[in-house]
Amino acid sequence: MQFGDYRVEVVSDTEFRLDGGAMFGVVPRTLWEKVCQPDDQNRIRLNTNCLFLDTGGERILIETGIGEKWSARHNVMYGITRERPFADSLRSVASIEPKDITIVINTHLHFDHAGGNTMPTEEGKVVPAFPRARYFVSRAEFEHAEDPTERDRASYLPENWRPLNESGQLELKEPTYEVVPGLRMETHAGHNRTMQCWRLERGGRTLFGFSDLVPMRAHVQFPWIMGYDLFPVETLAAKKRLLPQAAREGWLCLFYHDPDEPLCRLVEEDSKLAPVSVASEEEGWI
Repeated sequence: MQFGDYRVEVVSDTEFRLDGGAMFGVVPRTLWEKVCQPDDQNRIRLNTNCLFLDTGGERILIETGIGEKWSARHNVMYGITRERPFADSLRSVASIEPKDITIVINTHLHFDHAGGNTMPTEEGKVVPAFPRARYFVSRAEFEHAEDPTERDRASYLPENWRPLNESGQLELKEPTYEVVPGLRMETHAGHNRTMQCWRLERGGRTLFGFSDLVPMRAHVQFPWIMGYDLFPVETLAAKKRLLPQAAREGWLCLFYHDPDEPLCRLVEEDSKLAPVSVASEEEGWI
């Protein structure tokens, strides 16, 4: 679809599952199960909705999904239901080859956002999945990933970024920076202190990627915050800043983990914010 003078496409990697209680924190199951039905292990469906952006000069991929380096045991643990390699999804949706991506951006280095940064060879070596790309991540997030807390250590798998450092493709960035004209990365604390969201502004319109600040449509309500967040009070403050602005200004919002409808707009209904479909917007011009 066209967004101003850039082409953007949502490229989903694969569905997986995480514990519903962890995904909704202090929200009682009797509430969250009405919108996210759990399986017999209390897990809910998630997806990993990456964004491809073609500026005419750069071919950019924001996030790389959960990746394909998982053992059979972990595939079962996380309920990974991969139907095709991410490279095939990229070709099908965006008509692009992995070798043609010029920039890869990670909002943070958790395995479900950076897992597709690298891939295994037939010999078992882990190498960059996008051989000609520059990989961008904030310096603060990189430093946190290299020395995480005990609480979030399991979310950081070094094979998702160290091969990029070794190949010279990893570039460490500031807390806020511009990737190309109109595309800005900005740090919003809450999930951790160094996670970034992205903002694309073209032709007077805004497309905003909330990353794990608001992972799914179900998390639009202010107090619906993940148990995974290291700083939930800061998540709440960021949501109260950004979500009303998104509704007021008519932003197109991408909810990275939503398994059914990741692209939405927000409207205010009965003094509450609610996501609405953008499927009816005509001719692919958002």
